[in-house]
Parts: sequence; C-alpha cells; structure tokens
Amino acid sequence: MGFHYEKELPHQIGAINAVLGVFNGANKIDNSVGENPTLGFSASLYRENIQKIQSQNQLDKQADFSNVLDIAMETGTGKTYTYTQTMYEMHRLLGVNKFVIVVPTLSIKAGTEQFLKSDALREHFRLDFDGKYGQAQIKLYVVESQKTKKGKRGSPMPSEIVQFVQADNAKQIHVLLLNMGMVNSKTMKGEDSGNDGSILLNDKFDKPFEAIGSVKPILIIDEPHRFDDSNKTWQSLMSLKPQFILRYGATFNDKFKNLIYRLSAIDAFNQDLVKGVVAHIQEVQGDNKTSIKFIGKTDTDDVIFELNENGKKQTFTLSKGDSLKHIHHAIDDLVITDIHAKKSLVVLNGEFELQLNETFKPYSYANLVTDTMISQAVRTHFDNEKILLNRDDKIKPLTLFFIDDIKGYRDGDNVSGSLKNRFEQIVQVEAERALQTAEVGTAFYRSLQTVLKDVSATHGGYFSKDNSTDDENIAQQISEILHDKESLLSLNNPRRFIFSKWTLREGWDNPNVFGICKLRSSGSDTSKLQEVGRGLRLPVNEYMSRVKNSDFKLHYFVDSSESDFVETLKAEINQSGEREVIPTALNDDLFVKIQNHYDESKKQIRQKLADLLDDDDNLVGDDVLAQLKAIYPLAFTAQKLKGDKITNVNDKRKNTANLRVGKYDELKDLWKAINQKAILRYEMTENQTLDLFKAFLVENQSKFTATGIAVKTQTLIKIDENTVGFKEIASVENAVFEPINTLNYREFLQKLAQQSYIKIQTLHQAFYELQDTIEIGRFLNDDTIRFIVGGFDGYLLQHSLSKFEIGYQKISGQIHPTKLTDKQGNALPEIEINQDWGVLTDEKPLDNFLFDRVFFDSQIEKQNIVENNGVDTTEIIVFTKIPKNAIKIPVAGGKTYSPDFAYIVKTAKGETLNLVIESKGVADESGLRQFENQKIKHAQRWFSAMNEQSGIDVKFVTQFEQEKIKDIIQKLIIK
Repeated sequence: MGFHYEKELPHQIGAINAVLGVFNGANKIDNSVGENPTLGFSASLYRENIQKIQSQNQLDKQADFSNVLDIAMETGTGKTYTYTQTMYEMHRLLGVNKFVIVVPTLSIKAGTEQFLKSDALREHFRLDFDGKYGQAQIKLYVVESQKTKKGKRGSPMPSEIVQFVQADNAKQIHVLLLNMGMVNSKTMKGEDSGNDGSILLNDKFDKPFEAIGSVKPILIIDEPHRFDDSNKTWQSLMSLKPQFILRYGATFNDKFKNLIYRLSAIDAFNQDLVKGVVAHIQEVQGDNKTSIKFIGKTDTDDVIFELNENGKKQTFTLSKGDSLKHIHHAIDDLVITDIHAKKSLVVLNGEFELQLNETFKPYSYANLVTDTMISQAVRTHFDNEKILLNRDDKIKPLTLFFIDDIKGYRDGDNVSGSLKNRFEQIVQVEAERALQTAEVGTAFYRSLQTVLKDVSATHGGYFSKDNSTDDENIAQQISEILHDKESLLSLNNPRRFIFSKWTLREGWDNPNVFGICKLRSSGSDTSKLQEVGRGLRLPVNEYMSRVKNSDFKLHYFVDSSESDFVETLKAEINQSGEREVIPTALNDDLFVKIQNHYDESKKQIRQKLADLLDDDDNLVGDDVLAQLKAIYPLAFTAQKLKGDKITNVNDKRKNTANLRVGKYDELKDLWKAINQKAILRYEMTENQTLDLFKAFLVENQSKFTATGIAVKTQTLIKIDENTVGFKEIASVENAVFEPINTLNYREFLQKLAQQSYIKIQTLHQAFYELQDTIEIGRFLNDDTIRFIVGGFDGYLLQHSLSKFEIGYQKISGQIHPTKLTDKQGNALPEIEINQDWGVLTDEKPLDNFLFDRVFFDSQIEKQNIVENNGVDTTEIIVFTKIPKNAIKIPVAGGKTYSPDFAYIVKTAKGETLNLVIESKGVADESGLRQFENQKIKHAQRWFSAMNEQSGIDVKFVTQFEQEKIKDIIQKLIIK
C-alpha cells in the first residue's frame, strides 16, 4: 500500500504558481534532441514578472533578477512534493524535461529517491499530466559514489550521467539526483583515478559537469543554506550551466536572490500545517552554575580544562586516554581519544569535538541524566501509542534519539552499562508499566505484547559510517529508515525507536515522528526549527493517508545545557513572518492593497493621501507607514491575519458570560461572608512537629533514590495570529537512579527550613535520629527539597484532625476585588470563562442562576445549573457556581480549597438560608479520596469559625451523586 498524496493544497499550489508565473510570456526556443528548450526573456519582462509575483505574495521587492528563484517553505509542509509537481507543470507548459536536483546529504538523497521512484506518486500524477507531451513520467538517474560499487575501479564518467545526457524521450521527465559530496567529488570534476584523459561521451566532453551542462538543465537545490554562493559547491554547480535555479528550503539565512514565495513558520503553525511542539527540558538543580572549559594545552601536548563550579575555578591537566570523570563526578564514560594541537581541538569518545575555549555542562554527560531523558521519552512514546493506536484509523508513532555514543549503541549487546543495554532495560520497564493499565484486546495492548516479546526489535539506527557496513541487520535498519517508510510505519513492524547522530537532519523526515530526544548537542549552529523539523510533518494513518484536523504534538526532549531551547525556538517562529514592506509610491500595487479592503475609487484614495504625495506620486514625510495605517488600517493589518483567526467582539463573547447584576444584590452578603480572609493555625508543639516529620521520612524512605532531576515541560501555543509562546508545566520525575549533590548540608537545611516552615534545629534532629535509615548526605539537592516539602505538605493534610488539631482566625483586610466584584465591591457585568470556571456551553441555565450562560466542571454541576431545583415550601432566590481558587479556604499542608456552589434560599416562613455546596460525583462519603475528605472537614471547621466571628450563619453541605439540591434544602429546613 503506497502513500496517498493530497492534491491542490493551497500552500503548495501558491508556490507552484509563483514559479510558473515567472515564465509567463517567455520565448521558448527548441534545441537539439535531448536538450531542454531555451527559455528566454527580455530583461524588462523578466523583471516585471518577478515584481508582479512578489507583489501578489506580499513580499519584499528586493531582487537581483538573476536566474535564481527562491521558494521558502517551512519544514514539514511538502517542499519535495511541491518541486516535483513544479517539474510536471514546467514539462506540460514549457516542454522542459531535464532537471538536476542537488541535496546536501545522503539521507536526504535516499528520501528523495524513494519519493520520486514511488508507484504511489506516479499514480497520483498519472491522469493530470496526459497532454501534448504524452503521459509524463519521471525517469530518475541517481549518481552514486564510485567507491561503493564493489569490484569496479572508478570509471571516467558515471553511467547514470551518460544515460541522463543522452536521454531523448521528450515524453518523460528526466531527473538527475546528486548529493553535495558527489558534486564536490573528483568523479564529477573528471579527475577520478579511472580517467585516462581521453575524450568522453561521443567524443564531446571530458568532464561530467560539461556533459550535464550541455542539456541546458533546470537546477533544483534543496536546503539552500547548505549551498552558500561563496563556497566551492556553489561554484561547482555553476559549472552545470543551468538555465534557471530553483532553491527550495525553510532556511536561507536571509540571503535571498529573487524571493517569489514564502510560507513562514508562523504561517505553518497558524494554519495547522504542522504539528505543535511540546518541549521537555531536563533540569539538574544547581548545574547551571557548573561548567567545564577547554582552555589550552601544555608543552607536552597535554590539555588543560577549567572547572567552574558556583564561581569557584579549578584547573585540571589530562592526557590522551584520560577520563573527564577526574574533573567532575557526574561525568560518565567521557574519555580523551585524540588531541589536535595545531587545530586546538580535543576529541572525546572519538565523536565529540571540543574547540579551544568551548564549554560544556558535566551533567549533560551523566548516564543518570541520559537515562532520565530516555525514560521520559519512552514513557511519552507509549502514552502516544495508547491514543494513536486506539483510533479507528490507527497511527503508528515513532521516536527519534540523537546520540554521539555510537559505539555504546552499535556494540552494546549484553555489555553492562552500555547505552544499548540501558535503553532496552528502560523500554522493558516502561512497556510493562504501560501494560498494567492497557485495555486487554486493544491494538495498544497487542503492541505492548509485541514489544515485550523482543525488545531488541523495537529500535534501529542510521549513522554515516553505516554506508560501508556488511552487517545485514544494520542494512535492514538503514533500508527502513531511509528508503522504506511504508515498511517502517506498518503496524506489523515492531520498530518504533530510531537512533542517529544528526545524520538525519535537514531534509530527512518521517511524518509519524512524534518524539525527538536530543541526548547530545547537534554539534552545529542548526536552527531549532530545523531540529524540530524532523517531526513537524502531519502524520499518516495505517492506510498511508495524511491525517489533519487533530491536535497533534511533537514532543522534544533536551537537557539543561539548552535551557533556552524554547525561547530560541519561539523567537525563530515569531521572527519567521515576512518583514513589513514600506510603500514608497502610490502605484497600482498600493491601490489594489487598499481597494481590497475599502470600497473607494483611485480618485478618492488619492484625495485622502494628498498630504503624503509629491508631484510624482511618491510617498513623502516622516513615518509614512504609520500615517498610511492611520488612514487605511485594514489594508496594513489584513496581511498579518490568517483565515478565521481575526479577533473581534463576537469572538470575545464566545468566552464570556454576563452576570445578572440585579441577582447579585441578593447574593452579595453571602458572597462577602464566604470571601473572608482567615489564617490556619497548627495546634501542636515542636516535639509533635518532630515526631510527624520523622514519621513522614520513615514512611517515604524508599523515595530517597530520586535523582534530583526535574522535567520542565513547555507546550508551544499560539498567543495571537502572528506570535507564539510556551505554556509551562513543572513536574518532578522520581526515577530510580544514583543521587546528585548540588548543595552542602548547611545550605540544604536552610533552604528546606525556609520552604517547609520547620525550624532548622528540628530538621537536623530528625535527620540525625534517622541517619541509619536515610543517608540524607547523599541527596543534597533542590529536588530533594521539593519532594520533601510537597510530600510533607500532603502528609500534614492526611493526618490533620487525627494526629493534631487546627484552628482558624479571621484577619482584617479588604475583601474586594473578588471573582465577581471590582475593588469597590461592585458586581462585574461580564466574566471571562476560563478553566477555573469550567466548560462553557450554549445551553440555557435556570432563571435563578447568577449568569446567563452555563459552565460546569462535572455532570453533577451541570445538573444543578440546568435542572429544576425548586422545593414547594421554599424559593431559591439566586445561586452561583464558585470558580476554583476563588474562596481559598486554608487547609493543612499549605494548600487551599474552594467549594462549588453558593445558594440564597427563602423559606415559607420568610427566613433566609445561606447555603454553600460541595458537589461530588460519587455515591457517598466512602467514595471520596482521603485528601478530598480532609479538605471537606477543613471547610466545615472554617465555616464554623467564620460563623462565630462574623455573625452570619452559613450552612456547608456535601452533595453526592444521587442527591438533588431540593432534597438537601428540604433536610436543612426540617432540621
């Protein structure tokens, strides 16, 4: 089953039409058989066409009018498909049938070859391109390195080039595929060892470049930032004598020649053409102040490193073969394998090159950090599998790991502590964990069983040195990763984890990559967008069809050395939008721009802009753009808005509810009462505190194998039409590994005392008395503090009212503003409904509900708001849902609690019932979790104390699943 490609996608058609538009009106001169026709222009027509297309696409009109045309498309949006259809269109419309495609790397070359040779692509275009030049098909010629052809010497000219040059079937599209290494090879220059200097190819050419140039090719360059026009590769490509050069890429480094189309990152994200991004940053608390720098060498060619730890610097002199563990205890398996004195370069582990004055963080080379990242990535992978494999149209996710410990992966079979061995152990553990909650019989359950049957079959790798291997197993891995995406994405294939050393970067991608774990630096200045680009493409399902209209996310894992990863990525995306073009004259382009948004004649426009124009219609004056925006604002903001993302009052209304102000008057006394501020007192002695803390430590002694490694998860979100940001969710990953110390004992106690509100003496006494049970000296880091504080807070809540008592004391202070009122205590007419209020719906609430719209957190809350809740002998005057965190009743452990509803009820006797409800969707009290029960008990104490201190009587009741509000009210009245 082949991939199913979509036709007529607007963002791809726009790029294709931009190229075709350049050739509008071109003269076509037929040449000899086997050559492209010559496409000629007058200088003015070529210039006019480019300027017209730039205007249509709202691009900066800077251009050099050379034969280079630039098409900027963000990674994952289908560049290869776009330039392939462009070749078909140029063949159909212009008769061009010989193209040369140049890509930077072998992995991109392999992916491009697979794409262009696929039967699915051939069938996709078959019916659309049956015309004057016959039923067009692509005939691909792939030039391979002469060294890879076993048993043969280098030949004077590769046969693929000979076939390409001599091909004379005008009904076919002939495509020559080269990679950068081949372009720069002796073979292409005619300097190969097999070249005896004789004239080649029908006694016409003695160099491949000359032969290819003779057919007057159209040159397509993929990833142009790798082919700078100042390097030797570019000069070699010019030897091909291309008529025109089409450059397709996401990155141009702002070195455009003639930019005719741009689909920026902000466009791709806002138009949902790519996955979203969730970044996971592994942070070792304290390591941001620790670094190692290579600062020089000795006269004997030993090397000198500087350790900077919390501002204290030490130097270390090491020799070839020494481990960097001598410098810092966190480093595992990092050895000096080579020293290049002339290049001022140190090579570590045969892979990692360290330049003079370059620094790195030691914790990035700690196995425990690596293993934590792997665990998080594998766990997230199985979480994705659970969702994606249980869809009706199943999607098989992949996770990509970038490493530099190639030996530890390739040669790690049964080697204790090797990367491969540790990885397979982690997969085993995480698969078993996931199996415990997987539903028996589902696709996900069966997938986990396959994983556990043979963990080694779940992963494979591709590295540059693999190109010369004879290992059949490795060859199979390479085939699937580079050449056979369909096989890799088959649900029957157990492989779902891929390892590489940045060999798979620009240009390579697989649509079903949902995770990228970057265990080591990319070793280059590759942009963050290029890095995440390996997984941005929207996925395909089991039928090989692209899946859209879903909120897919790419999860990206990095260590603390890239703590600025998300900010850098965010900046790149936000800066990717086109620069603002400042008009210089009132010309046809500006008229069209204004008339697209305003129904005005040219005369009316000219009159309004009269003060900005000179006699030649040039725009003059200070800050012309600002003045234009003031007169015609829509004309200069529309280009920033994408589709239905325009914000207006009605859009805002979708997220708001009106407060029925008259009803608030009935509620305000109760609302003021329940918004009173009070403090919680722990009624226990210091000895009781010590005993409680010791009991907590003993009960949680097994937890003290935590790493102290925090996982900071940041999700890419859209802030508005042209900017993105990240929403951060902090968590602590308590994996079982060796500990990390980043604090001394005194610092540890001081910070713990500050955050837990326990005296230093009490903390020290507890650790001293339990020293045989817990070796706290091995766990002196910020995450241990975080765990203790959070855990003991929960312990306090759990044991309050049983092991110690609490009390509440009202404090004076301003109550307003509240969630319903402003600073003066006046009711807010409109409330923005966010996650604290619940899910907003278009259903109609009861007339006595405080708001005109329905929002709720649970089914029982919805029932209260929309179903009749009256009692014969009473009248509910008004009621409201109380948002989360509104009341903030203090509970033991430093947290707060907020109930769900407030009611004002009038009885038949004219009495007022002030009622606060906690709604629980369980049958009875036995269904409550312990901490929920404890919070409810705290609320009962709080309302009792506030009733005594304020003089207003408020009833607090818990509503269970089968109880109706009217029944609760009836019981209270009877009492």
